[in-house]
Amino acid sequence: MSQPESSPSIAPIAVSASGAVSLCLINMLNHVALTGGRVTVSLSALHIGLSTLTVGALIAVFAVLPMIFSVKAGRWVDRVGIRQPMFIGTGLLAVGTLAPAMASTRISLLFASCCIGIGFMLHQVAAQNVLGEVHAKDRLRNFSWMSLALAASGFCGPLVGGFAIDHMGSGAAFALLAAGPLGAATGLYRLRRHLPRKQPRPDVQVAAADRRVMELFAVPPLRRILLVNTILSGAWDSHLFIVPLFGVAIGLSATTIGIVLASFSAATFVIRLALPLIQRRVRSWTLIRVAMGTAAADFMIYPFFTDVGILIGLSFALGLALGSSQPSILALLHQHSPPGRAAESVGLRMALINGSQVSLPLTFGALGAVIGIAPLFWAYALTLAAAGWLNRAPPAGSDGNG
Repeated sequence: MSQPESSPSIAPIAVSASGAVSLCLINMLNHVALTGGRVTVSLSALHIGLSTLTVGALIAVFAVLPMIFSVKAGRWVDRVGIRQPMFIGTGLLAVGTLAPAMASTRISLLFASCCIGIGFMLHQVAAQNVLGEVHAKDRLRNFSWMSLALAASGFCGPLVGGFAIDHMGSGAAFALLAAGPLGAATGLYRLRRHLPRKQPRPDVQVAAADRRVMELFAVPPLRRILLVNTILSGAWDSHLFIVPLFGVAIGLSATTIGIVLASFSAATFVIRLALPLIQRRVRSWTLIRVAMGTAAADFMIYPFFTDVGILIGLSFALGLALGSSQPSILALLHQHSPPGRAAESVGLRMALINGSQVSLPLTFGALGAVIGIAPLFWAYALTLAAAGWLNRAPPAGSDGNG
């Protein structure tokens, strides 16, 4: 992997494009444990008779703990390098999936939620950091591959978890999911000599006691990227939360609602296959603005239709829009992060994403009971439109492709 243009947080691992692909595949294996783990934890909890409130709390733990600790995890990665965080994160994922495989109880499921949530966050911060510590021309390529891998695992994880529970039982389902992090650990072991242990650039070290998150928000381009990322991520989470409510309200079956949501996931995979070609011709901020505009229009017209075919098309279009923006955002995040604080910026991004995953369902759930489902679509459409208008021009210092 080539040397970055600005002072790196860590020394990049000495791999070429094939090495970046290896890291993306390792990340995908860990992501299967996360996405499949959410489904398997919730279904196992219901199977042993836990209340829906308890199930909701167990699923919230997946996001709450990473929200609290991801910034500190980023600072740790900046300080020690990626090797130790990657191995520990993968180990936590393996332990978290294996524990309920031995005994599916309230405690083991809570333990699984904690370990899987923290473990994936830790590995993801380190992986995104090292994939971004390269020249700008390679940065978009790396993040496009990673996004493609995550789209595939986001589809496969719930499928594997649900199928295994139906045909093998919850214990076997968790054991099957554990194969992901165990395979990832094997891959990391093979790459271990290329994973730096610690920071080799003391001149860019910042004492942890002197670091303030607000210093990152004080960088205008970085602040705009984090705001845009939070809004687009919120659109993703809002769609996954509101569409089931809307589907039930108009009388769709659970299977039909699942198909509508699956079309969204399929679209994110399709667009990421095409992204390497698109990114050669379209600038990063242009992609982001188009994503916001398309998502705003999609949310605005969604509640006016009840035909399943149209809803599938709207969901697919939204997946194309939102799926196209993540690699550009990650590349821009690394471009504008202060020297020595790239992983901390990644951690802050993850904290904001997890914060929206916790707060938006609670907020929309309360509002939906009062004002109905359609206004929820329209409120977020206006949010996306306003954000797109405010970001109609790229920030100073952004290059052609971020």
